[in-house]
Amino acid sequence: MGRLTEAIKHLIILNVVLFAASSLLPGINLGNWLALYFPKNEHFGLWQFVSHMFMHGSLMHIIFNMYALWAFGSPLEQMWGRNKFLFFYFSTGLGAAFIYTGVNYFQFNGVYNELINLGMESSEIQNLLDFGRYNSDILTQISEKRLVNFYQIYNTPAVGASGAIYGVLVAFGMSFPNAKLALIFFPVPISAKYFIPVLIGLDLFSGVTGFSIFGGGIAHFAHVGGAIIGFIMMQYWKKNQFKRWN
Repeated sequence: MGRLTEAIKHLIILNVVLFAASSLLPGINLGNWLALYFPKNEHFGLWQFVSHMFMHGSLMHIIFNMYALWAFGSPLEQMWGRNKFLFFYFSTGLGAAFIYTGVNYFQFNGVYNELINLGMESSEIQNLLDFGRYNSDILTQISEKRLVNFYQIYNTPAVGASGAIYGVLVAFGMSFPNAKLALIFFPVPISAKYFIPVLIGLDLFSGVTGFSIFGGGIAHFAHVGGAIIGFIMMQYWKKNQFKRWN
């Protein structure tokens, strides 16, 4: 952690401006345009794979993300330079969004096909997705939890820079493995080489089981996706001696 570097400063400013605009401008729902919707939702647009990284759902959400961006991204930008850092940041953010969307698509299609096989018409399924209405008799054949998840995948957009932040965390951990880190609720300093894999493991556990340790409304597979892309990029650059971009 150190001074606020140039790219990080501009990323933070852009995130804060869009958060303020979405919070303070009445009658304008930026989320419908910039948050990442499921591809079959009418609000979906390809630009959302990038734009969702600049939207946040709450004040604490943006505070934590921007703090992490500064704390772990600044040393990387100082080491790599602006252009390489920005390339890494957006690559991990995009990778996280694609992996998150892919997992959602797999889960969504599984439930959709199951409902078709149970005899539901496409129009009935669309009514469930649009309004949350369905014949309760179907609950004898499929759990309500799966229907709720099906509805939420379709209707709940993803926001936040967390996928890219997890990529940055991985890069920080691989570059500074012995740096000491601690969680607010577990204030015991732990080396980054142990701390970051445990954090990612908790996200993977929550994504697979549906039991969220850190609370609801978290896109766990976006976090894991960003971490995976970050790890792959770091391994590639390590083997290929990727030089600093000026």
